[in-house]
Amino acid sequence: MRCPFCGNDDTQVKDSRPTEDNTAIRRRRFCPECSARFTTFERVQLRELTVVKKTGKRAPFDRDKLARSIQIALRKRPVDPERIERLVTGIVRRLESMGESEIPSEVIGEMVMDALANVDPVAYVRFASVYKNFREAKDFENFVEEIQSGGNYNDD
Repeated sequence: MRCPFCGNDDTQVKDSRPTEDNTAIRRRRFCPECSARFTTFERVQLRELTVVKKTGKRAPFDRDKLARSIQIALRKRPVDPERIERLVTGIVRRLESMGESEIPSEVIGEMVMDALANVDPVAYVRFASVYKNFREAKDFENFVEEIQSGGNYNDD
């Protein structure tokens, strides 16, 4: 593993242990070149996933990008970081177990929407505002009215 501070290719593992949810191995590393210490995480990857965007463009699936978008929706909300991590891991496992290597971005967006709806209603609306591309306050009103009435919001 390359040292993120000095670029040295020869770093040493000082400690390894599973994460709290047992989905990754946390490794504390030491660089003998610059004496820096840093942490890495090792996760199981069942398959290489490619995201197919609405434009048809393809991009490698990025777990960190998924986690960031969920964390942004949940910013300043009373949700434990461990729960967020479990949510992200659950979505990734569902995507990997679909049996497809190419996943439409809409599928990922809907999975995140479903997960957030069960975790925090404010984060659900925040994520929806970006995912569904709300353009004005009326879009928020329509969405909130629809979820309060128990229906499915459709912006078409």
